[in-house]
Amino acid sequence: MDDKGSIPVDGVSGESSATEIFDAGAAAVMSGVLPGESDAVKTDVGLQAPVLWNRNFIQCCVSYFLMNFAFYLLMPSMPLYLVEQLGVDASRVGMVLSSYTIGLLCVRPLSGYIVDCFSRKRLYLLSFAAFAAMFAGYLFAAAVVTLMLVRFVQGGFMGLTSVSGNTIAIDVIPSPRRGEGMGFYGLTINLAMSLSPLISVWIYDSYGFGPLVLSGMATACAGVLSVSLIRYPARAKVPKPKFSLDRFVLVKALPSALAYMLVAIPYGMVVSFVVLYGREIGVADAGYFFIFMAVGVGMARLVSGRLVDRGKIHHVSLCALAVLAVSYAVFGTVHAATAFFACAFAIGVGFGVSVPAFQCLFVNVAPHHMRGTATSTYLTSFDLGVGAGMLVAGFIAQRFGLATAYMSCTLFCLLSLLVYVRMVIPSYRRNKLDV
Repeated sequence: MDDKGSIPVDGVSGESSATEIFDAGAAAVMSGVLPGESDAVKTDVGLQAPVLWNRNFIQCCVSYFLMNFAFYLLMPSMPLYLVEQLGVDASRVGMVLSSYTIGLLCVRPLSGYIVDCFSRKRLYLLSFAAFAAMFAGYLFAAAVVTLMLVRFVQGGFMGLTSVSGNTIAIDVIPSPRRGEGMGFYGLTINLAMSLSPLISVWIYDSYGFGPLVLSGMATACAGVLSVSLIRYPARAKVPKPKFSLDRFVLVKALPSALAYMLVAIPYGMVVSFVVLYGREIGVADAGYFFIFMAVGVGMARLVSGRLVDRGKIHHVSLCALAVLAVSYAVFGTVHAATAFFACAFAIGVGFGVSVPAFQCLFVNVAPHHMRGTATSTYLTSFDLGVGAGMLVAGFIAQRFGLATAYMSCTLFCLLSLLVYVRMVIPSYRRNKLDV
């Protein structure tokens, strides 16, 4: 029993017991475990790990991959389109690319609250459909201001889509395999962000910007179809929580948010300008950077989630930050094709290892009825970092060149490492819940 005399359900206090019992039972049904039984699946041989790769989890991964693949399909080619066809300078390119972040940040804090109060699947489906429809705006936007407006609105819908999708995935994943499950789920966005730029550059060079936009729209529509196939039961009605800061931002996870935002700044610098950087230093087929990065991410995810589940969350995070700091230092100073692609692989390993660990830092300090808020805070910190990275990269590149911009990435990683040691570890030990 907790200090209020309520019986906890799945490690959650009894403040919203009816809703949480329903949510716990629904998650158990979706993961193949009946309510009241152990999380492990009983067999004649003994106890096995709970089922992770069920229909719902697979559809969650597919839909999330398609959403991010569609969005990041435009990321590397849009700077080329703006510079080569619209004559926009580098500093304004960063403004256009980062405008979607403003839309995200306007919606993300509210989206966690909304997802925790209303039907998660319905929100996921409607926001995903609106996100897909916004691709049509790129076909008619021929000026910087209109492009920024389209990206701003689409960013808002992407914010609600990603929060609802992540929260549904967390509900579907069995608790004993949360680190592993979130590792594979997070792998979908890393693969999308790594593979889509290569295809993007090929479509843009071969057919132009219009067909590229249509490809993104078709991919997003396929994602909407995938969401419709998820079997997620309707939630019981819950009373609207009283207004407080903790309903929009998970205050207990703010130290983790700061560390994650700092390490996301270099990521935003890489995904937006790396193709231009490759051309600047004379690397042929710079788009293959994302293939090497995807390989690094995939290999890291094979082990990182399991290490997190075994209690090595801080070891995993600190090692990842150290790898990223060294990788960016080499990336900005050694201008050779071999170093360029080797650093791509190392950066992929660093992010592949860190993402499931960082997500667990947020989810493991949030009660069940605040998982939407935890997810929103986690994604908002990443979006802040990526958006800031795009602006910083454009600003530094305009004055000192992209090589200097990428060397500065090491500083951000070291700052994240310092924040992690001094703030994140003590805060996590104080606030961690047994869920």
